[in-house]
Amino acid sequence: MTSNTVAVIILICSFLLLMICRLEIAYSMGIATIVTLLYLKIPLTVVYQGMVAGTNSFTFLAVPFFVFMGDLMSAGKVTDKIMEFAEALVGWMRGGLAMVNCVASFLFGGISGSAIADVASLGPIECDLMRKGGYDDEFSWSLTMATSIQGMLVPPSHNMVIYACAAGAIGSVAIDSLLIAGILPGAVLCATMCMFSFIYAKRNNIPVNGRFSLMRLLRTFITAFFPMLTVLIVVGGVVGGVMTATEASAFAVAYALVLVLLGLRTVRLKQVYAIASKTVKTLASVMVLIAVSNSFGWLVAYLGIPKMVAGALLALTSSKYVLLLLSNLLLLFLGMFMSMGSILLIVTPILLPVLMQVGVDPVHFGVLMIFVCGIGLLTPPVGGVLYVASGISGIDIGRLSKKMLPFYAVMLVALLLVTYIPQVSLWLPGLLIK
Repeated sequence: MTSNTVAVIILICSFLLLMICRLEIAYSMGIATIVTLLYLKIPLTVVYQGMVAGTNSFTFLAVPFFVFMGDLMSAGKVTDKIMEFAEALVGWMRGGLAMVNCVASFLFGGISGSAIADVASLGPIECDLMRKGGYDDEFSWSLTMATSIQGMLVPPSHNMVIYACAAGAIGSVAIDSLLIAGILPGAVLCATMCMFSFIYAKRNNIPVNGRFSLMRLLRTFITAFFPMLTVLIVVGGVVGGVMTATEASAFAVAYALVLVLLGLRTVRLKQVYAIASKTVKTLASVMVLIAVSNSFGWLVAYLGIPKMVAGALLALTSSKYVLLLLSNLLLLFLGMFMSMGSILLIVTPILLPVLMQVGVDPVHFGVLMIFVCGIGLLTPPVGGVLYVASGISGIDIGRLSKKMLPFYAVMLVALLLVTYIPQVSLWLPGLLIK
């Protein structure tokens, strides 16, 4: 047995053992990396150099700006404007109040970029509206969780930026293409959820709520336009070549500040410090994870683990479609136990080279990773969104998980469409970015 083989065993076993002992994943990766480096007699300065290199990225600067913008919008109660517009748009249809949930999550998710923020801010409003319309609480909260992952696909998504940073070691992945690529997959998920809501409402004889009003639709669109303009600023600035993604994210923060402080006047100047403090706490955990994962990733590459995985998978099958299926199954399994950021940073350098060998576009795979990891946020035992929804609603996690079963099926249908029709992800970037 060679020293590299022993080192691989030490790295993987120590990492898994620490995870089983419920140590935070950043510490698990860091300790496993140090132990393995000591065995290989490689200087520990590699760890510090990797940590600095991991966060010393101009692209990564977009992450704190996007998170801060989302926190400002959440605190600024832009949800009311978006809910009113969504209700005027689809609330009059059969299953309309459930569709309001789907559309509002699509629109607000593009502003916050966070599934948890979506559930925490929109959830109580949406579920109260659905309850009055004849839906039970368990269905309402399950739908809210299922639609919340749209926010991680629709721009501006800070998770797309994290994926771009993780994929940077393999080759340059255009962040502008990534930001746009999630729009249609998010719309596909929204459409499938709306169809499911229509079927559910018809089978359970849920009454139709109100009538369509063009005047109300126009009025609510005008009031919701300025909050939604944030997405257009980011996408338009990047696609138009006026700004980089990082510059667009900074500009979006400035716009959000003007909107909530002077436009809507839903946030006071003295509250900005508290909102920024919340953002810093979120970023601290993300930055530590990115820093440590870079050293971990260097060691993984040094030991040739990606080549080993690639060889094993390609020996099993050379079919692009089978490899995509296996990747989705692996990511779904990991999503049950690990956070999205952890999966993006650890798994991307391992799986992406394999899939690129069989012709999978890295932008397409990035969208798939975000989609699958988003589903993982809704699955026990570690689903963050599941715990937040349970805490706010007061419904037991077991009951929510059971009620989620048909929603998992609907999300998997949408996932298969995005997986095996690459143009769902690639058509819009190809059209807008030359």
